[in-house]
Amino acid sequence: MAGHKKRVSRRTLLVTVALAAGAVLTPVAVQAATVEDAERAGGKQSVVGVLEKAAHPLRATEPGGDTADLRALSAMIGDAKVVGLGEATHGSHEFFTMKERVFRHLVERKGFTTFALELSWSAGLRIDDYLQTGKGDARQIATQTLANSPWEREEFVHLIEWMRAYNRNHPDRPLHFMGDDIGAPTLDDAFFGRVTGYVERNHPEVLPRLNELYAGLRPIDDAFAYLGKPLAERQQLAARAQQALELVSSRKASGTDACDWAEQNARSIAQTAEFLTLNPADRESLNSLQRFRDEVMAQNLAWWQKHTGGKILVSAHNNHVGYVSDNPELYSKTQGSFLRDTMGRNYLSIGFTFNQGSFLSKDAALGGDWKKFTVGAAEPGRNEHTLDQVGYQDFYLDVRRAPVAARAWLNVARLTLNLGTQFPEKPRDVAIAKSFDVLIHLHAVREADKLKR
Repeated sequence: MAGHKKRVSRRTLLVTVALAAGAVLTPVAVQAATVEDAERAGGKQSVVGVLEKAAHPLRATEPGGDTADLRALSAMIGDAKVVGLGEATHGSHEFFTMKERVFRHLVERKGFTTFALELSWSAGLRIDDYLQTGKGDARQIATQTLANSPWEREEFVHLIEWMRAYNRNHPDRPLHFMGDDIGAPTLDDAFFGRVTGYVERNHPEVLPRLNELYAGLRPIDDAFAYLGKPLAERQQLAARAQQALELVSSRKASGTDACDWAEQNARSIAQTAEFLTLNPADRESLNSLQRFRDEVMAQNLAWWQKHTGGKILVSAHNNHVGYVSDNPELYSKTQGSFLRDTMGRNYLSIGFTFNQGSFLSKDAALGGDWKKFTVGAAEPGRNEHTLDQVGYQDFYLDVRRAPVAARAWLNVARLTLNLGTQFPEKPRDVAIAKSFDVLIHLHAVREADKLKR
């Protein structure tokens, strides 16, 4: 989608009005009220003008071609080692293709090496094995690892194929794919074998004990079926998975790369078993479930970054990459917040907003099929309504360094639409400046492309 001016003739007028109103000179402490008063008095043009002054137009959302329009984004990212790139829906073409476009740019210009997805650790390793070896078929592997997810789409096959082609041409600095999540995992015998195989080769004396601890847990083929086990049984299995992790860790004296990976894979099994002691159908435990999940995602990313030394682009929903979610009762602490705690300025959060279009979601969060839904243009009073009046079709801005009046507006919580695994969903209050370091706004999106068989 090409970036272009929607109201070219108004830009000079808008900026002039903003400057004449003295918006950029107003102290931050009183700015929020001043902006709201201006909007009620018909002064929204001044807000749009200062937002436009901070905005950088996007020429495209499709990957490939010139990326000169992303140079300012590179400067905004700076030396960050992990960049969270959100999505306002779980299934829109432009969000997915823009992620590939940004990732390619960061690979080529800033040395990023890993694309991380809100996907189980075990599934991410399968995709990464393909990227490193070329064994198998990208489409088949995507079908198997992304099944029943919103990412089981052509856009992600395209990303995987590009990453594999890059690795063929750059064997000296290969790209990696990681899954940082524990949601809906499949821990098959081959994944358990990543742990037991290491122990068999290096510490055979403890293999019988390890196999004993994993008995009854190995494999986890269906997470929802596993949740049907009595809670006491799931808690006992989780305790045994933790003992297995401690057993592997206790043999870590050699400090070899293979040992580190075996320990991390054992940790993933323990994380998953603990996660599955929580019941997603129980609303009272949902906050604990989501907080644990986001903390684990942050821990896995931090481990990967420290272990590989590479820079990571993290793809997840806005409510995961941001510092504050739009639903604190459900997401009391986000992945982005955990990462900021542990990495400081080495983590940077980028959020997405959109004005209108179609996307994928479900009638019920648990179960059901991903299908197309559509929403119209944002209503007045929502963040997206004002953002869409900026004179660029698609654009991004550095929330941290926006002009004073723009940042004051961005600091105020307003209704904003973030869509996940269930629709319909109402907009919730979001203060953009409190959630993200950088914002990308798209005028319109459409549903992601169905995977071809």
